[in-house]
Amino acid sequence: MDGPSSWSALWRYVAAAAACAVLVAVSFGQDRRVPLLGWIDLAAHEFGHVATVPLPDLATAMAGSIAQVALPLAIAGYFLARREIAGAMLCLAWAGTSARDASAYIADAPRQELELIGGEHDWAFALGPDGLDALDRAAAIAAVVRGLGLAMVLLAVAGCLAWPVVRARVEPRRHASE
Repeated sequence: MDGPSSWSALWRYVAAAAACAVLVAVSFGQDRRVPLLGWIDLAAHEFGHVATVPLPDLATAMAGSIAQVALPLAIAGYFLARREIAGAMLCLAWAGTSARDASAYIADAPRQELELIGGEHDWAFALGPDGLDALDRAAAIAAVVRGLGLAMVLLAVAGCLAWPVVRARVEPRRHASE
């Protein structure tokens, strides 16, 4: 990596990796919602319910958690399509923290102890007798969702750190073949 633009690009990825690591530490290390992102997740969650009202109740109940993870994944896809890898990795990490939040909600279905903003507990309904009749599997489902969330944030950190190396190896080859 030569020149000032190469160093600024490297530092962008290092900063993005550090930000992703902070998201891991807050969400998974402290087992809590990430400030600000948690509110955006809540808005996406509620939008997911509203957007799926015409669908069956089971789909509408699950759509909130799906939407809150899908939103940052969609934004990550946008950044990836533009080859803005640092932005894509940050959004992937955000999706991972959102999946961790959803997993806490899923795990709470049998107990229904989490404070809700109103209405019925989505996952108590979805996993209950009127839904999938799988309340006894809430912990296992939550563990899978949490594991996927952790995989997303770790992949995001790794992506931020690996991309400059990959890019440095690929670009000289690309210029040599022109």
